[in-house]
Amino acid sequence: MHILMLSDVYFPRINGVSTSIQTFNQSLVSQGHSITLIAPDYPQEHIGDFEIIRVPSRKLPFDPEDRLMSLRAIKRLAPELRKRHFDLIHIQTPFVAHYAGVYLGKKLGIKTVVSYHTFFEAYFEKYLPWAPKAWLRSVARSYSRKQCNQVNGVISPSRPMLEKLQEYGMDNRAAIIPTGLPPACFETVPDNQFRAKNRIREDAQLLLYVGRVAHEKNIDFLISMFRLVADRSDAAELLIAGEGPALRSLQKQAEQAGLSERIHFVGYLDRNTELLECYQHSDIFVFASETETQGLVLLEAMAAGLPVISCASMGSLDVLRDGEGCHIAPLIEDEFAERVLSLINDPQDARRLSDRGRQYATTWSAEAKAADMLDFYQQVTDTPRYDQRG
Repeated sequence: MHILMLSDVYFPRINGVSTSIQTFNQSLVSQGHSITLIAPDYPQEHIGDFEIIRVPSRKLPFDPEDRLMSLRAIKRLAPELRKRHFDLIHIQTPFVAHYAGVYLGKKLGIKTVVSYHTFFEAYFEKYLPWAPKAWLRSVARSYSRKQCNQVNGVISPSRPMLEKLQEYGMDNRAAIIPTGLPPACFETVPDNQFRAKNRIREDAQLLLYVGRVAHEKNIDFLISMFRLVADRSDAAELLIAGEGPALRSLQKQAEQAGLSERIHFVGYLDRNTELLECYQHSDIFVFASETETQGLVLLEAMAAGLPVISCASMGSLDVLRDGEGCHIAPLIEDEFAERVLSLINDPQDARRLSDRGRQYATTWSAEAKAADMLDFYQQVTDTPRYDQRG
């Protein structure tokens, strides 16, 4: 198949959507399929394993990490794209990419599917705390419902996310297809010097968070929880890997708690080298986000042999099985801290979780999830033309 894909974000912009696109597309290309991705241009270059069409974009004043693509520039591509004989359009994000994808579907006379990665209901409440919550929920639900019903199929990364969309009134064909793990996640990095390079003592019991450093990720809870752990364990340290708009406020929180020497902010780590080293040099993975549509980093941590302490909410409900590489904890600081301390104080339980987690993670291979995606593509394209929506 030849798939035309559109996304408002892709590398070098780092987030879960970029990772999901890369993981799926590398597997699809390896299986003999062709991908063309339309994405924003960025000051930095990124070389991919598939064709990327970069379109003009501009910075967003409220979020300098993201860029707004030119809808007009994408529409101008339609005559050339029509000559390429695509089989399907896959929309990855709900902003300009969504409306451009719906437009191109009509112009090219092909069907469209959308992956719904974002739980807007929770995001709006985090970023617009001054607005009435009931009104925000209504807007988020209406927005999501309309977009999902505009296309020919919906892909959800988890069952809870799909159930939310159906609760909103989405009545479209849908499939649950989470992002899989590429083989590199299971590899061991030789001559790993991660702690030495980042000035972390070798005898530290290192707690790790990986992900976007954003308000909706609930990292402030992890810092508050870690204060309780640090009071009872001289060996405990916390490492936060990632970048994002909440970085300064979290650094200030760590400083005010008197934990600047024991909480490390290391920024973005290259997924193919530094991130693998980081996973393998940490001891426990901690996670408190309630907005994940999947929680891929939880699986990455298990694949690297890290026992996980996490809440189970939205997409992470599909990933986490208590005892299978993780202990599920409530978002109550002292109870979460107790579970962390139990692993610090019981190395045998930590090793048991580590072994079970690695085994569990092997069931989430990228190749298997890409095959599921292809099956869904085929279902959509095989449906008679009169089913075209929009």
